[in-house]
Amino acid sequence: MKTKLKTLATLYVTFLKIGAFMFGGGYSMLPLLSRELVARRGWVTQETLLDYFAIAQCMPGALAVNTATLVGSNRCGVLGGLSALLGVITAPMALITAIAASLMRFWHLPAVASAFAGIRVAVAALICAALIGLICDNVKNVFGIVLCVFAFIVVAVFGQSPIFVVLAAAIAGLVAGRIKR
Repeated sequence: MKTKLKTLATLYVTFLKIGAFMFGGGYSMLPLLSRELVARRGWVTQETLLDYFAIAQCMPGALAVNTATLVGSNRCGVLGGLSALLGVITAPMALITAIAASLMRFWHLPAVASAFAGIRVAVAALICAALIGLICDNVKNVFGIVLCVFAFIVVAVFGQSPIFVVLAAAIAGLVAGRIKR
């Protein structure tokens, strides 16, 4: 029982840290997740983490919340999912509450606008770093390159939902696997 409580507490604290540094939405948390869950703790492999991330994108709700819940559930069942979920939302909720209580009085100040402009640039860099890492780790052959470029064009140029792109990529992967056999 003590071991399970310790695991639940560790899940909460781990995702509390991730949630505290997750600016810009769920995509910006991928490098944090990879470093903390794969490299530091060894809870999941990079491949499993990417699978969770893909599943979380297909589910309704926030990407960060869904990913945390999947990882937590894998580690310690329903209570693990709940612990990870609470951990990942605690810091953002506290921060949003504090900002909402005070920021509106200062929003018009140039220093505040400049700070948020800088944060947006840093978040864009985090997303680019995660994207480069994902491509390097997963695009290994011509099929992967074609699928990657096609998915990018369908989402970025034509504005299609990522859900349909993920489903189409899964079907393409199944077909390619059948053809290889």
